[in-house]
Amino acid sequence: MATDSASPVWFITGCSTGFGRELARLILDRGWRAAVCARNADSVRDLVSAHGDRALAVTLDVTDAGQIAQAVRQAEQAFGGIDVLVNNAGYGYMSAVEEGEDAEIRAMFEANFFGLAALTRAVLPGMRARRRGAVVNIASVGGLVGFPGSGYYAATKFAVVGLSEALAKELKPLGLRVLIVEPGPFRTDWAGRSLRQSGLHIDDYAQTAGKRRGQIAEHSGHQAGDPVRAAQAIIDAVQSDRPPLHLVLGKAGLDNVRKKIAALTADLDAWESTTLGADYPE
Repeated sequence: MATDSASPVWFITGCSTGFGRELARLILDRGWRAAVCARNADSVRDLVSAHGDRALAVTLDVTDAGQIAQAVRQAEQAFGGIDVLVNNAGYGYMSAVEEGEDAEIRAMFEANFFGLAALTRAVLPGMRARRRGAVVNIASVGGLVGFPGSGYYAATKFAVVGLSEALAKELKPLGLRVLIVEPGPFRTDWAGRSLRQSGLHIDDYAQTAGKRRGQIAEHSGHQAGDPVRAAQAIIDAVQSDRPPLHLVLGKAGLDNVRKKIAALTADLDAWESTTLGADYPE
């Protein structure tokens, strides 16, 4: 997936905090170029101020189609093109499925999935024209494993994973690559000020969704995952000649994904005859 340019152009969303901010910092410290995007561009000016014309602070709310078009145009005019798109913007929402609030659910889908898809569509024409580029979609271990209390968040990330797997197959013949990043718990603002929660708490879910809500609040700021190391891992994968499609980050994430694979395999094996019996007889 390594780019041909000695100074590749990265376009990174959600750079005010967390993975986006640390990734932008590492990219610029390498001497590369970056469009550093946030809903409020003032929140990232400290990142770009010392890097001259290699860095561009961009106002971008990924749920705003006009801002998407303007941000991509601004980056392409400044740098001549985009080599790596990092779809990082998004946030979490905690509730049992029954506790979910329709407006909150739809707003999260707009940010986590529909905005990601729209920005990807806006960037791909330039990448296709050059037959060079990478799309990095920040999903989650929650895009592979559904946990109690975050079903709607998982749904957005499962959607990102499915879209990304299909996109990877479409882009590979064109010389373009896709990387799906699936972090476990990391010390970002995801579980802190960025996290939204349902105001409805149903007692019957206290030991499932409610318990996990409390665990996440308790561990916020103490997660094992290091955002700086995660950012470096993303760079390493993008620059690799043999990048993965799925990059799971953190031991807790890896453990949960392996448990999911084992449980899925057990179901497939236990019900294989029923599965095969659903076809027309040969």
